[in-house]
Amino acid sequence: MNTDNKEKKEDKLKISKHEKLEKKLVTHQEHLEEKKDKLKEEYQEHLEERRERYEEYKEFVEERREEINSLMSQKSLKDIIKGAFSIKSDTAEPEIIRERILGAGKVTGTNMVIMICAIMIASVGLTVNSTAVIIGAMLVSPLMGSILALAYGSVTRNPVLLEKHGTGFILQIVVSLLTSTLYFMIAPIHTATPELLARTSPSFYDVLIATFGGIAGIIGQTREDKANTVIPGVAIATALMPPICTCGFSMANGNWDMFKGAGYLFIINCYFIYSAAEVVLAILDLPEAAKLSPEERKKFRRRKYRTTFIVLLPCIAFLFSIHMQG
Repeated sequence: MNTDNKEKKEDKLKISKHEKLEKKLVTHQEHLEEKKDKLKEEYQEHLEERRERYEEYKEFVEERREEINSLMSQKSLKDIIKGAFSIKSDTAEPEIIRERILGAGKVTGTNMVIMICAIMIASVGLTVNSTAVIIGAMLVSPLMGSILALAYGSVTRNPVLLEKHGTGFILQIVVSLLTSTLYFMIAPIHTATPELLARTSPSFYDVLIATFGGIAGIIGQTREDKANTVIPGVAIATALMPPICTCGFSMANGNWDMFKGAGYLFIINCYFIYSAAEVVLAILDLPEAAKLSPEERKKFRRRKYRTTFIVLLPCIAFLFSIHMQG
């Protein structure tokens, strides 16, 4: 009997312990669930807060973008005009400019042969009074390259380049004069055609053509676009070949008045192409081989103005005579 009671008591104790453990487990689980729910809520709140911040940041960025776009669209008329006419906007690198200009100004065997061919074409065109043939000679002639190379050497203060291309240019002129003179000496026609006579009366308009032609030519050589479609047009407009061929005709026939007019036209074309190219290259701020002092720069400018005035004197006299006749 006592044994049974004892067993019953032990069973009751076991059941009680088990119930207590179950209660603890349930309580722990409830606690974990509460913690889980709380963490979930905190995470959701944090996520919502981050989302709100992101939206605020997006709005801020959008506002700034609109402000920048507004400022850019509010450019002054001065800035628009400056940008439209800026020759620096698509300028090639200084090394590329140097390579292009000096490459075109080389006085090599092939260039000399091409120039002699151009002189012969122009001389024939002048003899038969064919404008189309003369234009063809202008396109072939390499004289423009030498003038631009001289301008480059002057602007970059490089005496070696000036001497090299100056000598080459003089050689080209001498060969051109000899070739055209020899042609006109053996040519059967010795009468001056209208095309020849047209190159013996230079005027101030020729100065304008050479100046704007020189500007267009050097810009064409210095821009990024490799395809230079400007130089052929400049070669036609400025007409270097016909005047020098006319000089050859004058020498062959002993007509020195014609020689003076054609020679002066050739000088005008060369000088103002050279001067215009110098101005454009100076604006581009190309690297200089030697720096000039302010005093040297003043002397250089004074000498330039003086030379320009001397070259222009006959044109000024011509304009004055026209005015007096009017």
